Amino acid sequence: MIAYDLLCGNGHQFEGWFEDSKSFDGQKKQGLISCPICEDTNVSKVPSTFAIKGSTDVHTVAPARNIDLVEMGKKIVDYVEKNFDNVGADFAEEALKMHYGVTEPRNIRGVSTPKEDETLKSEGINFYRFPVPVKPTDSDPEPS
Repeated sequence: MIAYDLLCGNGHQFEGWFEDSKSFDGQKKQGLISCPICEDTNVSKVPSTFAIKGSTDVHTVAPARNIDLVEMGKKIVDYVEKNFDNVGADFAEEALKMHYGVTEPRNIRGVSTPKEDETLKSEGINFYRFPVPVKPTDSDPEPS
């Protein structure tokens, strides 16, 4: 894995993790890399500050604006809900079917048990587990 400091066309700086340089280039060419703040796909690599040998006259990229993490979290959840099929408890089964070519690859989301996670890992299937906040309903009390 390699981490790159990235910059979108609107000046937002963020970090991206890729298998290697070719992976970054391929994803960029396909327009798969976008800014988490403004979704701009005009993204380029910028020198990492820890990789620049010391000089007091180094020009650096303007610092990114403060990021509203709650708003970013909402955008991520909305994106996943709109762009991933919810397969619920069948997540591991569906991932295995796609991995072995039984079904067409697609973005899926769902839940799996720790044992299913181990099976997926042993089969070489990459997946990411992250908590999704529960959306409040109209009947929920207002936070104080």
